[in-house]
Amino acid sequence: MGVNRDLKKATEAYWGGKLSQDDLLAEGKRLRAEHWKIQKDAGVDIIPSNDFSYYDHVLDHIQLFGAAPPRYSQHKLDPIDEFFAMGRGHQKPQTDKGPAVDVPSLEMVKWFDSNYHYVKPTLQDGQKFKLNANPKPVAEFLEAKEAGIVTRPVLLGPVSFLTLGKADRGQKIDPIDLLQELLPVYEELLTKLKEAGAETVQIDEPVLVFDLPPRVKNAFKPAYEKLGNLGDKAPKLVFATYFGDIVHNIDVLKSLQNLYAIHIDVVRNPEQLETVIDALGPKQTLSVGIVDGRNIWKTNFKKAIEKVEVATQKLGKDRVLVASSSSLLHTPHTLASEKQLDPEVKDWFSFACEKAKELAIIAKAVTDGPASVRDELEANAKSIEARATSKLTNDAKVKDRLAKITDEMFNRKSPFPTRIAQQQSTLNLPMFPTTTIGSFPQTKDIRIQRNRFTKGEITAEEYEKFIEKEIQDVVKIQEELGLDVYVHGEPERNDMVQYFGERLTGYVFTTHGWVQSYGSRCVRPPIIVGDISRPKAMTVKESKYAASISKKPMKGMLTGPITCLRWSFPRDDIHQSEQAQQLALALRDEVVDLESAGIFVIQVDEPALREGLPLRSGLAREDYLSWAVKSFRLSVAGVKDSTQIHSHFCYSEFQDFFSAIAALDADVLSIENSKSDAKLLKVFVDEAYPRHIGPGVYDIHSPRIPSEQEVKDRVQEMLEYLSPEQLWIDPDCGLKTRQWPETKAALTNMVNAAKFFRAQYTKAN
Repeated sequence: MGVNRDLKKATEAYWGGKLSQDDLLAEGKRLRAEHWKIQKDAGVDIIPSNDFSYYDHVLDHIQLFGAAPPRYSQHKLDPIDEFFAMGRGHQKPQTDKGPAVDVPSLEMVKWFDSNYHYVKPTLQDGQKFKLNANPKPVAEFLEAKEAGIVTRPVLLGPVSFLTLGKADRGQKIDPIDLLQELLPVYEELLTKLKEAGAETVQIDEPVLVFDLPPRVKNAFKPAYEKLGNLGDKAPKLVFATYFGDIVHNIDVLKSLQNLYAIHIDVVRNPEQLETVIDALGPKQTLSVGIVDGRNIWKTNFKKAIEKVEVATQKLGKDRVLVASSSSLLHTPHTLASEKQLDPEVKDWFSFACEKAKELAIIAKAVTDGPASVRDELEANAKSIEARATSKLTNDAKVKDRLAKITDEMFNRKSPFPTRIAQQQSTLNLPMFPTTTIGSFPQTKDIRIQRNRFTKGEITAEEYEKFIEKEIQDVVKIQEELGLDVYVHGEPERNDMVQYFGERLTGYVFTTHGWVQSYGSRCVRPPIIVGDISRPKAMTVKESKYAASISKKPMKGMLTGPITCLRWSFPRDDIHQSEQAQQLALALRDEVVDLESAGIFVIQVDEPALREGLPLRSGLAREDYLSWAVKSFRLSVAGVKDSTQIHSHFCYSEFQDFFSAIAALDADVLSIENSKSDAKLLKVFVDEAYPRHIGPGVYDIHSPRIPSEQEVKDRVQEMLEYLSPEQLWIDPDCGLKTRQWPETKAALTNMVNAAKFFRAQYTKAN
């Protein structure tokens, strides 16, 4: 994104018609050159290319392989506009210059267990692939070469590309069956990269960390035999995995000894190192991912060097590369931008630019001996020791409260049938109740006033009056729209995790620590540095005020303990389960205070619950689900039966953790669902899920406005799997990133669709 989110600003200006396509492309070129130079200046020997994207790297490959579904390609859009249409949808009326275009975006899901989202390859029966006439990996390699830097292009591998994809609606193809159609495109691409001068190419196959079905697992050997057999016609291949271990698929690795090198993530799973070493071919190189690409803590040089030397002692220094565990996409740009951090804690951190320097130091220590970087090693050791002994990390009162948690604190007072009867009596909601997921558009004026308040340009009283006026406006709009359960719109909140972190002890915050979540959407994760507690109420004032001016139930909005944990940079010195319970106790106090203030619908969002799920089945997954569910229940179980608890989930493969969803015991569950096949709801039928559900009826990540009929069609699909008594009608997610005109239009169509079904079922009964 750039040091100042430069790419975000450029793409959004392009979408808004304020920046030309030529200027957008020029900004991309400038950023690529800047990032290559940063790595070169840091002392990194092997610098990647083709890791830049205007939206998403998987979407890049969809376009690279000519795999855009026909509903996009039929419009003959300019390539970059087709690219963005697949990522965020495209809607424009008919004009003198051309016909109307109205296409939704492709499905977007979490990238493994990270908070990054990728666009899912969506494939057809009889799918054909064709290499783009000007392949992006080749163009960017040549661009770097012209700048004096010979890079290693990075590609998503063919098995992962297909495995992470899906059949389009109405299609039956199993994506892995398309491997033989796809491989010739990879062969052509690799040949072109060799002709351009590339000596090595990194091919990412991260799906190897999964428990793979036999058909997928068996696809690796023939695929890489074919690519490896290109010999001198192609660059040498570096086969990369990350985010987990590959020991369970070690037989696959043993079949890849024709490849130049293997990369593994030794941060996430250091135990796999020796097993992988033993599986290498006699001439293969090992890339040791030893610098954490997913967190912001300084690398412990002593431990990292010891781990790399395990490899060099067995393989020799000439067969070992030092690398980050994964892409540095998941870390902020540079610590140099952080002028306001406490120097004590700042000394504990390392962002992307600093991690590049860490790589060079570790490699030099291993190659030339510790004496060659003595000053750097001594400074690092002092930082590691200072953090371990700091008083900022430990709070005896928090630990004492954790020790006093009882089993009763995890359970609501009564089972769901008793609760829902009391809730219906209190709330008096109609069939197909409508609500939103929490936030409403954060306008430019809101951001300006928040910034002025932060800088001290307006008083707390002036800012509070501004927020109250925003809440008044949002409540009035919901009244006009005819929604059934209101929200206060969250105008005072900067981010759904940061806002809470700023009101809890144990957190610190950056000013420029942005990371990409999807497309141009960036988040600034807070950092957990110590034990967590709640000094005072965090949301009660705004929710209580909103309820006082509302004619219908007002929903209190909180972010759950697992999402607060997962969407922060967590501590790595205590287990995440302990951090989650600390957060749960703080939120429990807030939930009880909201109820006491007259808020009888409370939503505790857990969109990151699935994200935290270990990538493989087994004891680690069972353990995670146990403590994650208990943390959520601990946060909400202090309320009366008549108070309705909601929770929200992002796109998820529910069958992977359905037992945990049921165990949360939330009264109402809302889920992102608009871009998924409604058949995914079948699991709720199969498991006889008894509580209420609100599958999202339209996509909020796109500015596109769904028609009323489109929403009706989605609801009708849902009723094939859910009972009318269970079903809530809501958007996919919060509306913070949208504009007011599209928000009002979409919600109008949504409410009208709900009224249609309400009338239909009222007549039937």
